[in-house]
Amino acid sequence: MNLETRIIERYEDLPAEHEGSFFHSRELFRVAAATSGHRPLMAVALRADGSVAARLLACIRRRGSWFPPYLFTQGRIFGEGDYAPDVDRDEVFGLLLQAVTSKFKRPLCLYVEFSNISQKMFGYKQFREQSYFPVSWQEVHQSLHGMTPEERLDEKTLLQIRKSQEAGVVTRILTEHDDPKPFYQLLRAYYRLKPRKFVPSLTFFEELLKSPEARLCLTEHNGKAIGCCVLVFSGGNAYLWFMAAKRMSQASLHPNTMTVWNAIQLARQEGCRHIYFMDAGLPFQKSNYRDFILKFGGKPVAKYRWFRFSIKSLNKFLAWLYRE
Repeated sequence: MNLETRIIERYEDLPAEHEGSFFHSRELFRVAAATSGHRPLMAVALRADGSVAARLLACIRRRGSWFPPYLFTQGRIFGEGDYAPDVDRDEVFGLLLQAVTSKFKRPLCLYVEFSNISQKMFGYKQFREQSYFPVSWQEVHQSLHGMTPEERLDEKTLLQIRKSQEAGVVTRILTEHDDPKPFYQLLRAYYRLKPRKFVPSLTFFEELLKSPEARLCLTEHNGKAIGCCVLVFSGGNAYLWFMAAKRMSQASLHPNTMTVWNAIQLARQEGCRHIYFMDAGLPFQKSNYRDFILKFGGKPVAKYRWFRFSIKSLNKFLAWLYRE
């Protein structure tokens, strides 16, 4: 197709924006670039006249913890990128994938993860050619049209919401004038014993507060934070990115239920047609978290997440272990 692929690492060098996914936008690049431990990369496919045929935002993230002790870098991509209407998406995706995979090899990323691909089989051939392997995953998608959110609830969940509202539980949207530290502290505490889940530094959420496409929601009771979530709007849909809630000490107030419920309500108020839960738990047959999300009326959707480890022997073993 006579396209040139290029990796851009500076915000100032990014091409002009065009309508597309928030997860492959200049805005998210800006947010990631301002966050410590993040190194955003924008892979672009350029035509001979310099116009952009496709773009794919990837991020190299430095991860570490004292307990359990670990330190490594990880490549992370949400979705398959944005494409001009007149290009062959599969062919151009192959070019972008090859470019970012080569880039990931240089800082020796322990592994690369692609998630939230729009269609299960998209890029299957191209991923395989670059030595990625698929892991079957379930996502949860919920429609916000056709039926009201209330009509999708069961009686038990509806009763929990009413009791929490009567007890004074409210969810509000943070603004740039609010202090995001209570939000962040709750999020960090919730994921402290979940090493798989990556929580960026406070700066990441401070920058998201400035974004017109993102909302940071805080659920409170008597002025105390008991739940929180990040909601992103893109392409007429909403994406629940992060979610946390107080555990047993506040269980009677149902902070997790109220946080998700108010996120669904906000997405509907913004005119979104669907809300997508970006992480519905690990791909096990039994998942309490996934069952919790499904009680709001969404549907499980079978997808793949694609992984590639830099250690060849480990990558081959995992590819064999997760063979279809």
